[in-house]
Amino acid sequence: MEIKVYKGDLTQEKADLLVVGHFSDAKSLEGPVAAVDTAMGGRLSRLMKDDGFKAKLASTFLTHTNGEIAAKRVLVVGLGKKDEVNLEAVRQAAAVAVNVAKECGAKIMVSEHHVPGELKAGDCAQAMVEGARLADYSFSRYKKPSQKSPKLFAIVTNDGKILRSSEKGLELGELAARGVVFARDLVNTPAHDMHPETLVDMAKSIAKGKSSIRVRVFDREALKRMGAGGILGVAQGSDHPPYLVHMTYKPKKPTKKSIALVGKAVTFDSGGLSLKPADYMMTMKCDMAGAAAVLGAFSVIADLAPGVEVHGIFGAVENMPSGGAIRPGDVLTAMNKKTMEVLNTDAEGRLTLADTLSYAAKLKPAFIVDLATLTGACVVALGEEITGVMSNDDKVASQTLDAAAAAGEKMWRLPLEKNYKKVIKSQIADLQNIGNKWGGALTAGLFLEEFVDKTPWAHLDIAGPAFAEREIDPYTHKGATGHGVRTLLALLRSL
Repeated sequence: MEIKVYKGDLTQEKADLLVVGHFSDAKSLEGPVAAVDTAMGGRLSRLMKDDGFKAKLASTFLTHTNGEIAAKRVLVVGLGKKDEVNLEAVRQAAAVAVNVAKECGAKIMVSEHHVPGELKAGDCAQAMVEGARLADYSFSRYKKPSQKSPKLFAIVTNDGKILRSSEKGLELGELAARGVVFARDLVNTPAHDMHPETLVDMAKSIAKGKSSIRVRVFDREALKRMGAGGILGVAQGSDHPPYLVHMTYKPKKPTKKSIALVGKAVTFDSGGLSLKPADYMMTMKCDMAGAAAVLGAFSVIADLAPGVEVHGIFGAVENMPSGGAIRPGDVLTAMNKKTMEVLNTDAEGRLTLADTLSYAAKLKPAFIVDLATLTGACVVALGEEITGVMSNDDKVASQTLDAAAAAGEKMWRLPLEKNYKKVIKSQIADLQNIGNKWGGALTAGLFLEEFVDKTPWAHLDIAGPAFAEREIDPYTHKGATGHGVRTLLALLRSL
């Protein structure tokens, strides 16, 4: 699907589907929808009234034009209340329009350039592209898509003054969507085709031909020399060897400032000897979604060209039960020399992150952000659509949450309650990898804090939003979501 933006007259555009927006609290039609209604002799407003269309957010009204304007059909998309409209409303409006276009087989679709209220044209263009691209996504490696995509999605405005900023927004939207799609494809891939070595290959493919990106890969022998007991311990039960991957992006004019992005990369999590129930394993191919988000961001980082050095780090493993697997009661030593008693082999992500965070901290970055499908407790606390953010630094927490808000990804800060540290203290080691049955997301965050060496850091528990088990919104269908990629890109742009 080609997406472009240009100046034009909506009523004169030849298209299979013409898309306009309408506010739920508007007393009468206004703007582009009013112009289309006038060109249709008032028939559009009469039909909308007869149908009882209320213009709630992402609701739709579709009708044929009967040749009254150049387009064959008109789709009116609800934008919700005028004083509540935001970029997410714009993103969802574009997404629902693409969904309708696919359902009715439209090849050419033309949309008004939604720039409501005080929103900026470039930001709106970016949101429209993101919504359109992500709604159009389907994972087709093993099955052909059931619906064909439109060939063209044209965003049309009658204001030539906003074209330049809109074109820039279109470019940013394409980058963000490309990164999200990259991550979605990785997470949607079944575990029999997604092994630790597969993630290594993906990192290398991203760096290929790009002078600004380099990749270092540490294999099992190197990990032994580095003392990466967490990664090595989790990998013991698998036939697939573990790896630590370190990607580095360097801008053309490097500064002394750098940041580190760390992702959990468990390509399949059976729970190990603390075996998960069968139903819980059905979506565990998604347990590398944190690393997928980092890889998604790196897949477009050269084009985004942030002005800071960026490190992307993940420890790729598979958590399986076997005669060689770690046992409850075993003690592992992390890269920073802290010992960890393994009371539950299904709390494995924090063991691998102990090493990758230790490695990241040694690089002395300005701050670290990690993303991990870490705890079911976070899903209990915040539901399946919201990421829990924990941080040892208010500034980094604010920067991360601001980036998430700008990207349209839902995140909420949770506390790192110091008094809870006592429940992860082991009797025989420095730490134990689970606490009691309460506050599991928080104790997991406190566990990770032990490995950042006072580096400013934010932990994103994406266990809920990383994989949608139902349709969440018009551009997030069932399956991998690529959650976190847009936040990372927005964060990089803000630095």
